[in-house]
Amino acid sequence: MEKYLTAFTDAFTGTLSWTWDSIIFKVPWYNNYFWGLIAISIVVWLLEIIFPWRKSQSIIRKDFWLDGFYMFFNFFIFTIFISGAYEVLGVLFNEVGITFKSFAIIDMMNWPVWLQLLLFFIILDFVQWITHVLLHKFEFLWRFHKVHHSVKEMGFAAHLRYHWMENIFYKPLKTFGVMILGGFEPEQAYIVHFIAISIGHLNHANIKNTWGWPFNYILNNSVMHLYHHVKALPEDRRQGINFGISFSIWDYIFKTSYVPEDSGTIELGFSGEENFPKGFVGQFFSGFLKEKKES
Repeated sequence: MEKYLTAFTDAFTGTLSWTWDSIIFKVPWYNNYFWGLIAISIVVWLLEIIFPWRKSQSIIRKDFWLDGFYMFFNFFIFTIFISGAYEVLGVLFNEVGITFKSFAIIDMMNWPVWLQLLLFFIILDFVQWITHVLLHKFEFLWRFHKVHHSVKEMGFAAHLRYHWMENIFYKPLKTFGVMILGGFEPEQAYIVHFIAISIGHLNHANIKNTWGWPFNYILNNSVMHLYHHVKALPEDRRQGINFGISFSIWDYIFKTSYVPEDSGTIELGFSGEENFPKGFVGQFFSGFLKEKKES
């Protein structure tokens, strides 16, 4: 029992220390996700202000500050608290003989750096795409994912408004993605993480960013993702559309894409949202009780 407690406390204090060191600039810039997130957010917000897609939308849009809090809560605060639990799970898996190399099918250790980063990016994004589909497909998971779809006016910070349970759903599958690579994460993986954050911000921003043909069929964009949040889903797609995170190609391959127009004026949300909690505390506890079905 002592080793589990030690693993928990070491991970907790280590993550807390790393976060604090990031805040006070002791962490190198290329690994400093705290200030990196702030820098990316400011740049994308300025782009929203200069090149607004929906010109009637306020600069300080509906729930702007709520989404801003979610960014730091999900990316840092919750990560600190959950880090110990993940470390304990790692110890348990090692004890039963499951390691990062247990499911390895690709060895890219000696590949060129650019190819390592590209494959790392593709595999992790595909795993996240699958997870995202599951969040819509199964009612139990959808009850938590509703927090993200409670956004009524889209902006960059909506990227990280999601229920804390999603961290728990995504982490094991993302870890499995790394295990496919034999536990190998490229030394320059920070490049992939910062690119993913930037794409996610841009996809949620009040900017009409499309990449042009043929890149729209490869990379996700704000027009495509806005329709992911549409309230009135197509009758034959009631479980969702446009599940792409960074790449849109998965939606085109698996026929879950849907972009009928690009005005940006569609209503966002979900059926029954009028009964959904509007504040952080209510949303924090939402999803644990089965909701009554609409009559």
